Amino acid sequence: MSFDAFGLLPILLKNVENSGYTEPTPIQQATIRPVLDGRDVLGCAQTGTGKTAAFALPVLQRLKETPSPVPGARVIRALVLSPTRELAMQTYESFVAFGKGTRLESAVIFGGVGQNGQVDALHRGADIVIACPGRLMDLMGQGFVRLDHVEIFVLDEADRMLDMGFIHDVRRIVRCIPEKRQTLLFSATMPAEVEKLAMDLLTDPENIKVDPVTSTVDAIDQCMYYVDKVNKRHLLAKLLKSDDLENALVFSRTRHGVDRIVRDLGRDGIDAAGIHGDKSQAARQTALNRFKSGECKVLVATDIAARGIDIAGLSHVINFDLPNEPESYIHRIGRTGRAGRTGKAVSFCCIDEVKQLNQIEKLIGKRLREETSEWPMEVLTPSEPKVREPRPEKLNKSGNAVQSRKPAGPAPAKKNVPPQKTAKKKPLPDGNGSKSGSGRHASDPARKIVIGRNGKPRPAGLGQVVRRINKSR
Repeated sequence: MSFDAFGLLPILLKNVENSGYTEPTPIQQATIRPVLDGRDVLGCAQTGTGKTAAFALPVLQRLKETPSPVPGARVIRALVLSPTRELAMQTYESFVAFGKGTRLESAVIFGGVGQNGQVDALHRGADIVIACPGRLMDLMGQGFVRLDHVEIFVLDEADRMLDMGFIHDVRRIVRCIPEKRQTLLFSATMPAEVEKLAMDLLTDPENIKVDPVTSTVDAIDQCMYYVDKVNKRHLLAKLLKSDDLENALVFSRTRHGVDRIVRDLGRDGIDAAGIHGDKSQAARQTALNRFKSGECKVLVATDIAARGIDIAGLSHVINFDLPNEPESYIHRIGRTGRAGRTGKAVSFCCIDEVKQLNQIEKLIGKRLREETSEWPMEVLTPSEPKVREPRPEKLNKSGNAVQSRKPAGPAPAKKNVPPQKTAKKKPLPDGNGSKSGSGRHASDPARKIVIGRNGKPRPAGLGQVVRRINKSR
């Protein structure tokens, strides 16, 4: 089957060919036709199966064939929500590549950078907006974004939206979109919360399930090493120096782990770049561009930062730390073995990660091939779980505990004390020596204005300083 079978416009077919696509993937075969027919779609497919092109191509064609609801003006007609900045940027690049020559303008909105460039793009006009929920709601609150004319709404990576806590923002954004619209929802997994969201957003959807999350791509060669935690860095450096490795995406469980791996590889003479949530968008984009261009062949990332990254020709994925969720293993290794290419996925397992390894093998339905190295696992006793110690008491300069200001028991009840009458203060003499009270501020009886020798007012407290100076003379 070819893309010609869908009845796409000649300009879209030309852009697809220029992008390197020859045959549609299963998710594209099942999705493009229903979207062109105007139906809502609920798509479930694992990462790396071509979901972006599955909705980008029909969305571009529908907007091209349908006149703008506001003649003579460019308004937002399609909205795509993405969970991460990298995925939003990747989706934007796909719309730009597929939309060449269609006269349809796209804009991307995400946080971590200044908003001026994004606001300028919106002012110039955009038919399609790809956005992260946080920055989109911010610009909506400032009045820079209006969603009154949205015809097509796409929610990409809905399960990751749920994991990152964006689900409530998504519902708020949906309330600003016209009820009469076409909605497309894509997700790699389908937890109960995503199913409930789909029931609320979609109307008589076309249910499409291709390559469930429990399956892995056959083109990916999977293996694992039993290795102690302290020796993982040595094994990683050796694998990265092998001749059959062109480039590698290394996964760490934590942000601090990403920075530590990059430092350790630098000491071993290996140039590596790292991306995680604490880095600025400029730093993340620079690292990603260096990796894509081949300037550095190792990219270290966390799960969230790497979600949705499409790197053509990625030869290796290395799980430096096994993920806590077995489904994340599927998403990780799906970065390689794309578009019919082969790839290799390598996992490290220490004694503390044996449970995660068993869960992964149970999910994918097979055991990972075990490889040996010069650093075999020798520590066979799991680490003791860390016990959170209570916060230490505050100490004074003598080293003794400072008593808490708040009483341990309930606060004593206040007795009804009758208000005491305060005696009226007599007005003080002003600078001219009179007792008329003119030296006081009209609105604040407690504030005094003192007239100096030069006839100008000065602060009341300055008199003491002046008298001291006069005495010293």
